[in-house]
Amino acid sequence: MTSWLTSRVGGWLPAAVVFVAVIGIWEISLLALQVQAFLLPRPSVIWSKLAELWPTTLSRGVAFTASEAVGGLVVGVTLGTLAGLATARWRGARETLVPIAVGASTVPIIAFAPITLNWFGYESPLPRMVIVATMVFFPVLVNTVRGLTEVAPASLELMASYAASELETLRKLRVPNALPYWFTALRIAATLSVIGAVVGEFFGGPLYSLGIFITNETGISDYPGAWAAIVLACLLGISFYVLVVVAERIVVPWGVARETPL
Repeated sequence: MTSWLTSRVGGWLPAAVVFVAVIGIWEISLLALQVQAFLLPRPSVIWSKLAELWPTTLSRGVAFTASEAVGGLVVGVTLGTLAGLATARWRGARETLVPIAVGASTVPIIAFAPITLNWFGYESPLPRMVIVATMVFFPVLVNTVRGLTEVAPASLELMASYAASELETLRKLRVPNALPYWFTALRIAATLSVIGAVVGEFFGGPLYSLGIFITNETGISDYPGAWAAIVLACLLGISFYVLVVVAERIVVPWGVARETPL
């Protein structure tokens, strides 16, 4: 346990040092060059603004945007997984669902967002959930199909030698093989969900939602406030990603063991 913890700390330490160095250079260089806040505010100014706005506005915005991201993520991942199961099992489903998934993945968020707002209304969280679900559907579908179909032939022959049914082969071989692929897609989907929710809010939503708040603060030239909301959106995406990684280590320990050097 101690050696594992040491190795993990050693792996994260360079990134932490670079992060601290970038923040320090950012702060010192802007202060020395007297760069105006409307161009790029200093980290200390952003932090002060974040602390000021958190109790009144930003806390509500984070909660609302997170609920949209989670709702769309759950729907998109569920539909993508079910579609992946159907696609891997039936050729007709593969020929039908894959082109639809490819087409859905190419729809620009900026073009799709106003349409969903007209469908469900500006104050409803449903437009952003639809956007998020559409964004995460395709990577989940593709990785689920890959995991279910890219199984070692020797393993399939072994299951056949035991006279295993298709359902037993799916449960005991294909699904465990697909889980690392599925969690890889879930990592991508976790960050995409926040991006989709925030970008969707640029076109409508409650005034305290992060996307609308960023737009409004920029419009009145309160750039530290806009950057505070941007920082919170980044932290929200990182939090989702970390939760997925932790869940993967618990559910798929064999996949993590293959990635971790001895």
